Amino acid sequence: MSNPISIDPEIMGGEPCFDGTRVPIRNLFDHIEDGAPLEDFFAGFPRVNKKQVIEVLELAQKSLLREVNENIAG
Repeated sequence: MSNPISIDPEIMGGEPCFDGTRVPIRNLFDHIEDGAPLEDFFAGFPRVNKKQVIEVLELAQKSLLREVNENIAG
């Protein structure tokens, strides 16, 4: 898996974005939180592709599971 996220102080003030775009990762999670279909996200942000979204969600899942496991382990 390549890194689907880029952080550049010159792009969107250093906010994590989908690599090769100016689309903040936060927009994806806001979209999901609002309950809107992913098709709407892709329509609104055509420079982001399905592979990038899947990779970001996989990274979020791994991070969450790691944090949960660390909290359980004590």
